[in-house]
Amino acid sequence: MSNEYRHVLVAVDLTKDSHKVLERAVQIAERNQAKLSIMHTLEPLGFAYGGDIPMDLTSIQDQLDEHAKQRLAEIADPHVARQDQHVLVGMPDTEIHRFAEEQGVDLIVVGSHGRHGFALLLGSTSTGVLHGAQCDVLAVRVGKKGEESAE
Repeated sequence: MSNEYRHVLVAVDLTKDSHKVLERAVQIAERNQAKLSIMHTLEPLGFAYGGDIPMDLTSIQDQLDEHAKQRLAEIADPHVARQDQHVLVGMPDTEIHRFAEEQGVDLIVVGSHGRHGFALLLGSTSTGVLHGAQCDVLAVRVGKKGEESAE
């Protein structure tokens, strides 16, 4: 299995479960001597509020972006070089797909809460990533029964 993957992308939500997802990606990247990138995606504030707020949200979006970069560095250091830590603005599954295609990623690692019922109907980021990816996707089980999830 050595060198099966050349570029591994781990997409995280910045919760405590992100460490578990990153650990799995680090193991795979090391085993394959692959490049490792990590990313988090922020939804644009204008999209979240439907554009109904008659004010400039740029400074708030910039603050959220800076906070996300700091949190991502806390999670990713020392496993992922700073130049390979990315915070993007957009819809998570779309941005993950775009990044993976542009950067030649051949494995995407995401966390999955394994939801059932209503949550399955509504979908999740990991489901969206799986269905649109042009490469392999590994869903790491997080937030198991009896454990507190940080959502």
